[in-house]
Amino acid sequence: MKAADIMTRQVITIDPDSTVTDAAQRMLENRISGLPVCDADGRLLGIISEGDLLRRAETGTVRRASWWLAMFAGASSTQAHDYSKSHGRRVRDVMSTNLVAVNEDSPIEEVVRRMESHRIKRVPVVHDGRLVGIISRANLLHVLATIAPDVAPAAADDGALRDRILQTLRAEPWAPEISDNIVVRNGVVHLWGSVRTEAQRDALRVAAENTPGVKRVENNLVIVDHVAEGAVGF
Repeated sequence: MKAADIMTRQVITIDPDSTVTDAAQRMLENRISGLPVCDADGRLLGIISEGDLLRRAETGTVRRASWWLAMFAGASSTQAHDYSKSHGRRVRDVMSTNLVAVNEDSPIEEVVRRMESHRIKRVPVVHDGRLVGIISRANLLHVLATIAPDVAPAAADDGALRDRILQTLRAEPWAPEISDNIVVRNGVVHLWGSVRTEAQRDALRVAAENTPGVKRVENNLVIVDHVAEGAVGF
């Protein structure tokens, strides 16, 4: 699946000469947390989001720089930038220009990777520099709700189900060796034995539940602290 398959094509934008008040009102009216900033030709220039409007002179939330910060090289440039961002009245003064964008053919995995690595909520989609769509976290949730099925039913005997679960676990570095403790009866998986952490216990259950043909998982795994297990009591 590619970016073009899930992106929102009717994008609400704003131009760089609009006021900060205009941007705030447009976000509120459309119940969105960010706006792409485009010129008259549709070229993407930046993004203005709620985060860009947190520190504003109008609300008395301007960040006050420590006096010693001025002693460091480049501090005055940073302070000047912060001043423009907190006092500027036009979108161009406030918007973020360090753009993280993708093209229409970018795979969804790449979109998610960029969202995670840059800690952003939306990614513009561009074609030859022009904005053609946008992907937000909501778009990804829509995909999940629409196409991600529950565990698909499959006609499989208990032995085949057990083999599938084991095959999945052998490919996972976190999975402990519990092959002797997986029992499948009438499509119900019984997990026995011990693991070291709650996370392992949950992950083993999830792996079993996601195996096509499994009806239910009975998780009987117990958590054993192997360090404490070998300790000597006083």
